[in-house]
Order: sequence, then C-alpha cells, then structure tokens
Amino acid sequence: MITDSAKEVIDTLRKRFGSELMFHQSGGCCDGSSPMCFEKGDFKVGARDIWLGEVYGCDFFMSADQFEYWKHTQLKLDVTPGRGSSFSIEIPMGIRFMIRSTLFTTEELENLIPTKTGEELLEEN
Repeated sequence: MITDSAKEVIDTLRKRFGSELMFHQSGGCCDGSSPMCFEKGDFKVGARDIWLGEVYGCDFFMSADQFEYWKHTQLKLDVTPGRGSSFSIEIPMGIRFMIRSTLFTTEELENLIPTKTGEELLEEN
C-alpha cells in the first residue's frame, strides 16, 4: 500500500532521475529500518533479501531479519518531513520515506502473494 503523498514523491523522483526506482529496508544502522529509495540497479540486493512485491511500480525488498519482524503486518509506504540519516534519494528534498503498519487479518494472511528471496530472483534471471 502507498499514500498519495508517497506517490507524488516517487513521481518527482522518477522525473528528476529519469529511471526506474526500487526500495530496500534493511533494519541496519542509521535510518536502515526506514525504507530507502534508490535508482533501480544502484543498490545490490543480497541473497537473503526478500522481495515483497511492487509498490507503485517499484520493487520493494526487505532484509530477511527485518521481514521476520514485519511479516504479519500490512505495510503502507508514506513520507514525513525531516532528512533522517539515510542514503535514500529523497533525502535532499527535506523528507524521508517511512512505513506505517497494521496487523493482517487471518483472511488477508491467507491471500498474500508469495515473497521471494534475492537468491530466487537471481535464479529466475
């Protein structure tokens, strides 16, 4: 899921960089637990990263450790004022992406699309 505000930022970034974008949420240091936006191909996805799907046409990956923590929640990509301490490409705009979450219902959990690891994605290509 994604808010209209986050869509607007993605549209702006697509125009500015002229390329496809991707997201990665690592759970690492600095603002690593926040989703970071990169030009597609500028971030090397690891074999233990999990592909959660697409959000507004952008692949979204999360580290396996972070996924274990979040796997029972519905994630919504949003933006908030503030630069944070991230390498994400929206930071110079004075904003940063963030995740809002709610627990999935039992029915929602049963209807989720399967996730894929970075290793599985590499094997497909």
